[in-house]
Amino acid sequence: MAKSYLKRNKLINYLEENRSIYIFTTVLLIMGVIFGAVIINSMSFSQKNDLYAYLTLFFSEVDKGEFANPQEIFTQSFAYYSKMLGFIWLLGLSVIGLPIVFILLFIKGLMVGFTVGFLVDQMGFEGFLFAFVSVFPQNIILIPIFILVASAASSFSIKIWRQIVSRGHQPIFQQFTSYTLFILLVGGILVGVSAFEAFVSPALMQFIVEKVL
Repeated sequence: MAKSYLKRNKLINYLEENRSIYIFTTVLLIMGVIFGAVIINSMSFSQKNDLYAYLTLFFSEVDKGEFANPQEIFTQSFAYYSKMLGFIWLLGLSVIGLPIVFILLFIKGLMVGFTVGFLVDQMGFEGFLFAFVSVFPQNIILIPIFILVASAASSFSIKIWRQIVSRGHQPIFQQFTSYTLFILLVGGILVGVSAFEAFVSPALMQFIVEKVL
């Protein structure tokens, strides 16, 4: 009982200590989503047509069930997320890597906003339905994950910076261990996200294409 209380109290103190970082990263990602959606309006008619032609080709392949092997999709998806996760972890170990963490988070939001915005702009409600099954499910998990990872990397990077500036000699190994274990835990969650993208998402997309589009 006492241990669970101490753990909960420690978590609350951690969140309070890093509240500004979490707010900043959340706002940054939301700005990326908004900016990605706004980009659609600045595209020329020919650019939209070119993208829509690729999208139509993709829909025809989905309708025929011409997906890559699920195991191959899983491998590619998990490899992509693992590389990005590892890159953010590495950036968190250096003070100069902090701006790049923020840029990556903004780009993640931009990609989501652009994808959903383009589908809705070109296809209306049908595009929203397709985005709902192909973009939203995994990003409900991915977006909070990237916010948490970016915040953890930022927090650890700031601690290193404070150590350098104050020329302190406090041991930082414990924080490094916690930071690394958290990243590994997130990696385990990404296995589930990759499995969803490989084995569930294709079936949902095919269903929408066949029944709605």
